[in-house]
Amino acid sequence: MDNFDILRTLKFLPGIILGLTFHEFSHAFVAQRCGDSTSRDQGRVTLNPLKHIDPLGFIMLLVAGFGWAKPVEFNEQNLRNPKTDTLKIAISGPISNAILAMVLSVIFAILYNTINFPYYSLTTELFIYAIYINWGLFIFNLLPVPPLDGSHLLLSYFRKYPVLYNALYKYGSYIFLGIIVLSLVSSINLLPIWPLIKFLGNGFLSLLGFSF
Repeated sequence: MDNFDILRTLKFLPGIILGLTFHEFSHAFVAQRCGDSTSRDQGRVTLNPLKHIDPLGFIMLLVAGFGWAKPVEFNEQNLRNPKTDTLKIAISGPISNAILAMVLSVIFAILYNTINFPYYSLTTELFIYAIYINWGLFIFNLLPVPPLDGSHLLLSYFRKYPVLYNALYKYGSYIFLGIIVLSLVSSINLLPIWPLIKFLGNGFLSLLGFSF
């Protein structure tokens, strides 16, 4: 990794840490609100990044472009309405990233118009990276592949088909890992989510008067 890559990685860090922290905090907070205290007992209902960052997953995210945080655990039997509450817990993570991306966009617009810092500056880069990273976390985690959050929406539908449900639950993670590995070793992007990230990021910023 040359100096340019190191500098670029450092610019990504604030957005990644912020996004992963809010994502996992939201899972933990909603799980607690739905009646399960597991996340609270494990100290996960907090905005302290150290409680949510998985060291290996974080390194993989920086080096390979994909990674993971510590999963928030919950006991489905403690939930007031297990079927719907599980979906609420799952969707809360991606939704938090979308909200954070929009909030950062608004803050960036206010600061840019108030302080009037240069259009091409470190501050601008940090905000833009953080905004697009959170849109990325929003879209990526909605993919209906275990262990991503979107898989809970898919699996809830397939509960009526036990054989298919069990197969997806058991082998979904391996399928997802296979897709990632193939994308890395080949020139084929098997998870073409960047156009949607760009559409959401550019679209919301354009509403605030920016064009990137």
